[in-house]
Amino acid sequence: MARFDPVGFVREVRQEVARVTWPTRRETLITTGLVLGLSALAALFFMLVDWIIAGVMRLLFGVGV
Repeated sequence: MARFDPVGFVREVRQEVARVTWPTRRETLITTGLVLGLSALAALFFMLVDWIIAGVMRLLFGVGV
């Protein structure tokens, strides 16, 4: 079993972090906007589907009036 070497571990972590391609501020803002917009779109879609299902249930069973 390998021994834990804290100094070696930190050195390896720094090397890996240096290889990461970090997004620019603009890319981060664009993707954040897309996530928020698509989340709002999904919320509206599910709200509409829920409204339709509730209407069908009211017609069929008279439930939820």
